[in-house]
Amino acid sequence: MPYAYEEDAMLENLINAWHDAVNRRDLAAALAVVTDPVEVSGPRGEQRITARDFADWIVTSGIRLRPVSAHPVDELTMVVEQEATWPDNADADTAGPPVAVATLFKVRDGAISTARRFDSLHDALRAATAGTPG
Repeated sequence: MPYAYEEDAMLENLINAWHDAVNRRDLAAALAVVTDPVEVSGPRGEQRITARDFADWIVTSGIRLRPVSAHPVDELTMVVEQEATWPDNADADTAGPPVAVATLFKVRDGAISTARRFDSLHDALRAATAGTPG
């Protein structure tokens, strides 16, 4: 059984690998870092998509996410506050300032099983702790 700090490091390493895959448009890395299917959500709602659809989203969305702060919830859950830009999306306002968002990440079987984007850190943290004893 790993020590608690090893579990925290695994979670953080997976989330860093997820950000790297998204920001570099590395489709092979994206496929390797998420479960199949993976639960995602954002402005278009919540759904379970295949790992391949997730990799395709990286390209079509044109999003870049810069982590600003990390908020561990438990050994398998973390919320990351981010600055989002869409420099590779022709439909996006690329001249505008970064948009503050937060993503709720959950890990299962050594991969990201959930990546739910929220408009605020508060909303993401509330969702992360919903149903958590405490």
